[in-house]
Parts: sequence; structure tokens; C-alpha cells
Amino acid sequence: MNTDNAVTEREYCDPAKWHNEDTVWVLGLFGTAIGAGVLFLPINAGIGGFWPLLIVFALAFPITWLAHRGLARFIYASNTPESSITDVIGEQFGVLAGKVFTVIYFFAVYTILIMYAVALTNTALSFMTHQLGMAEPPRALVSIVLILGLMFIVRMGQRLIMRVMSTLVYPFIISLIFMALFLIPHWNGAILDTVSVSAMGDGHGILLTLWMTFPVLVMSFNHYPIISPMVVRQKQRYGLALAEQKCGQIQRYGVLLMTVVVLFFVLSCVLSLSPQQLAEAKAQNLSILSYLANQFDTPVIAWLSPIIAFVAITKSFLGHYIGAYESLRDVIVEAAATKGKKPDIRSVNAVVLVFMILTCWFAAYKNPSILGIIECISGPTGAAILLLLPMYAIHKLPVLAPYRGKASNIFVTLIGLITVSAIFYGMFQ
Repeated sequence: MNTDNAVTEREYCDPAKWHNEDTVWVLGLFGTAIGAGVLFLPINAGIGGFWPLLIVFALAFPITWLAHRGLARFIYASNTPESSITDVIGEQFGVLAGKVFTVIYFFAVYTILIMYAVALTNTALSFMTHQLGMAEPPRALVSIVLILGLMFIVRMGQRLIMRVMSTLVYPFIISLIFMALFLIPHWNGAILDTVSVSAMGDGHGILLTLWMTFPVLVMSFNHYPIISPMVVRQKQRYGLALAEQKCGQIQRYGVLLMTVVVLFFVLSCVLSLSPQQLAEAKAQNLSILSYLANQFDTPVIAWLSPIIAFVAITKSFLGHYIGAYESLRDVIVEAAATKGKKPDIRSVNAVVLVFMILTCWFAAYKNPSILGIIECISGPTGAAILLLLPMYAIHKLPVLAPYRGKASNIFVTLIGLITVSAIFYGMFQ
């Protein structure tokens, strides 16, 4: 009996074998990555025609896989199994670097939160006017009602937020696959008209499209918030020596699953519309599902698409609110500590809540370009965390020296620099 138990335990802790917990982690990576950002990828990926779309399809898996593998390797730099990414930064680069990272992380997550507030308002207004046939209500009123509704959920506590998110994740994924399959009869191949010698020769247009697509691509497959707890768990389960093998196995299957599902959805959307229609969707500041709902008379698409979009954006807003709230709270507390003060945490929470409500409402009312925010702010800042930080750590830290000299490091660094540079394009625009 004891022998059997020993064998079972060894099998469970063998990183080469696949266990039920590994499947849970794969689904966790998938659920974290697949959110509202996916609803904007078809617009940017297909707006430039066939060739940029083909390049995006070819690069999606290696960019996502190598970038998140690099982030996991950075977290291995700590010898303490419980250390998260913030702890590792403090350990390896010092307290100041940890504070700077907190600010950058807040900025990256907060801009995504702003984007979702705008997207939620636009989705609701589009549904009211196109599907319900209502006269368009005042934008300021709709936006504040939506923001207050979300904040009501937020005030119920993090446990309720996580419960709501976990409830919404998997129906959303199933809905994406369903929509991709349902759109197949509507494929028209208009994007294939861009496959020509002249289109291939338009190098400037292709490069510009790719430049603006990389931030959306990085964001659409981004799941770096869950990488840290995954690495910590595998360190605890397998030890420092074997954790990397198991993390790599989980990440490969997770990234493969998410890229296949998302790219199928992107392909189905793009083949159902023309590049001109995708440009119109971008100009209208709508997600791809809201635009499809307005474009087709099919009742299933017209009614299901905006509902899926609304659910996806709500889920993503709540998930990013946790990160934005915690990072802004830390920034305020640390700023006060440098002046020798210790603020009351309830007062800090109240300040954060009021700040979030007012800024999200203002952004939703002003209706800035959603893809513009992704292209020029949230995508590049996210790329700095996900792509450039791990590559810098591998180059700089002796503990990560075994990972140096890889061609994949050059590839990830190059993609990271291209994506981050989109900030400068936004400045000049």
C-alpha cells in the first residue's frame, strides 16, 4: 500500500507526465488571454488586406509563446518559490525599480480599463439604436449608468468579481467558436482581391499596417497576469530544477489552443467582410461583433453578437479593474510613505474608486479611438512588460545567463521594440 502511494506520488510529480491540474492551468491561460481585446484584432489584422493578415497568422504563435516563456524565465530568477513578478523585480533590480514597475504596470492596465469603458458604452448605444430601434439616448447618461453598474459589482468584493468572471469566461469562448462557424456561409473572399502584384509592392502600407497591428496582437493574446502564479505553483510542486519543464509544457498547449481558436475567429470575421468595411468599423469605434450585428440581417448575428461583445467587455473590465485598483493603491501608499505618512486604507480605497468612476465616465463620454488607445498606449506599455523586461533581465542577470545567446531572444526583443515604438507614431498623429 505504501509502495503504491509512493509510485503514485512520483508519477504525479513527474513533469513529463500530464495531470488534471495541468489541464486546469491550460484553461486558465486560455481564459485570461481571451477577452475583449480579441474583438478588435480582426479589424486591425484585416484592414490592410491579405498580406498583413497572412504575416499576423504566421507570427501569432511564436510571438505569444516566446514572449510569455521569456516572462516565466524571468520569474525563475528568484530562488524563493513564493516570489511573484513584483518580488523578483525588487530582488534583482532594487526597491526603486519595483516602484517604477508598479507605476508602469498601473498605466498599462488603467489604459485598458479606459478602453473597455468606451467600448462598453459604444456597444450599448449601438445595440439600442440598431437592434432595439430606439432613439439614441444621451451618451453621458448611458456611460455613467454602465460605469456605476460595474462599480456596484466591484464594491461587492473581489470574490464576487472572480465568480462573475469565471462564469463568463467559458460561455464567451464557446460563443466565439460558434460565431466563427456561423459566419462561414457569409464568407465572400473580398480580402483576397488584395492579393496582387500591386498589393505586394505596397511595402509602406503593409509595414504601417503591421506596425499598428502588433500592439493589438500582443494585447489579444496577452496573459502575463497569470504567468507569475503559474510559475510559483510549479516551483512549489516540482521544485526549482523541474518547474521550467512543466511550465513550458503547459504554456505550449495553452498558447496553441488560444492561437487556433482566436485565429479561426479572426479569419472567419475577415472573410465575411471587406477591408473597406473593416476600416468603417474602425472609424465607427465599434468591436467587430457590434459591426457584424449591424451589417447582417441574420437574427442570430444581429442579436447574439452585441450580447457576446457586452459580456466579453464586462468580463475584461472587471478583471483589469482588480489590477488597476491594486497598483494605484500601491502607488498612493508608497508615495505617502516617502513623505513619512501612513494614509488610512479606507480613504485610499475611496479616492481610487472616485478616480476610477470619474475618469472612466469622462473617457466613455469623450469616445476616444479604442484601437488608437491599444495601438499607441496600452499595447506598447504591455509589450514593455511582457517582451522587453524579460529580455533585458536575461541579458543582465547572471542567474539567467543560460538563456542568453538564443535567436528567439533577438526575435522577441525586435518585436518588443517595434510594438513599443507605436507610442511615437501616436505622438506624431
